[in-house]
Amino acid sequence: MPGIRAPSTYSEEPPRHPSLIINSKEPFNAEPPRSALISSYVTHVDMFYKRNHGPIPIVDDIESYHVDVSGLIGSPKKLYMRDIRSLPKYNVTATLQCAGNRRTAMSKVKAVRGVGWDISAIGNAVWGGAKLADVLEIVGVPKLTSVTQSGGKHVEFVSIDKCKEEKGGPYKASIPLSQATNPEADVLLAYEMNWEPLNRDHGYPLRVVVPGVIGARSVKWLDSINIIAEPCQGFFMAKDYKMFPPSVNWDNINWDTRRPQMDFPVQSAICSLEDVNIIAPGKVKVCGYAASGGGRGIERLDISIDGGKNWFEASRYQNPGIPYEADGVNSDKWAWVLFEAIVDITGNTEIAAKAVDIAGNVQPESVETIWNLRGILNTSWHKVQVRVGHSNM
Repeated sequence: MPGIRAPSTYSEEPPRHPSLIINSKEPFNAEPPRSALISSYVTHVDMFYKRNHGPIPIVDDIESYHVDVSGLIGSPKKLYMRDIRSLPKYNVTATLQCAGNRRTAMSKVKAVRGVGWDISAIGNAVWGGAKLADVLEIVGVPKLTSVTQSGGKHVEFVSIDKCKEEKGGPYKASIPLSQATNPEADVLLAYEMNWEPLNRDHGYPLRVVVPGVIGARSVKWLDSINIIAEPCQGFFMAKDYKMFPPSVNWDNINWDTRRPQMDFPVQSAICSLEDVNIIAPGKVKVCGYAASGGGRGIERLDISIDGGKNWFEASRYQNPGIPYEADGVNSDKWAWVLFEAIVDITGNTEIAAKAVDIAGNVQPESVETIWNLRGILNTSWHKVQVRVGHSNM
């Protein structure tokens, strides 16, 4: 494609922060230390998890770079960055989370396939760009359209990168047209992250951001947009990121029996403590994040210091100085909340956290009940072990 290219080797990768925990070197997949996630409401770009499926694309000529929009619409169109920047710019604070977040813990129950992740394959950023609903109007698709005159019902995003899962072809995914054309869904063609141009790892020069949905649908390094009749049939829509019950294994799996995963379930994790901690007895601060998909706010964050027998509420917050309301007009509905509680530790115990969203969805107690062969959507109670002893904490 003019202006941007997808390398076939990993010899031109961008620099990364040395604090990142590398889960896969080629392709590069890494997450920050869990403590970095609670250092600020908006995650620093360097500390935002990196999820890649191939070598990072390189922009050679930003002026000639463009996105091809075609498919079941009146006429195809090429959109250059100047065209996209000419549209109204919106800043949307949204949390992206890899569907495989907390996969490592799930793999301890039974083996799964996929990159291992601790609890930090998640981050919160301010994304800047044009709303997809405005972009689609340029090519004759009105806002709040569910089907085009030619029968288009889905919007497919195709990247420029090369993935082994696609046999060397590009990464691709889709969302329903009704979501893409709804301004309230806040789907963006983003060119900024935290008020700066996107960097290479996060999709420079242009990416899709689909708030409230698993990160796999927010395609980076956008090459083309296609209006299609059925959901995208790319590998990561048809043969991956689907939720199966524990009874399904690699011998009896039928991918066609499950829809592609979109919204992510309610989730929380403790970031101020590791899986096993040696601490002095006394007051301990328990901090972490909670988030739910589909724009559902966090109604409650519960903490237990006796393995789940008794619970109390932690405080929740987003922007400092602004009281958080789960469905408040001043709250960021697509973003996580951070939580904090002070607990009194007198002996060895287990600390657990679970979140409840505004729809009453609550995290399941046991990872065993939601185990699946791809290790996605581990939203079970997050638990850490505490041992009383001498500590430098």
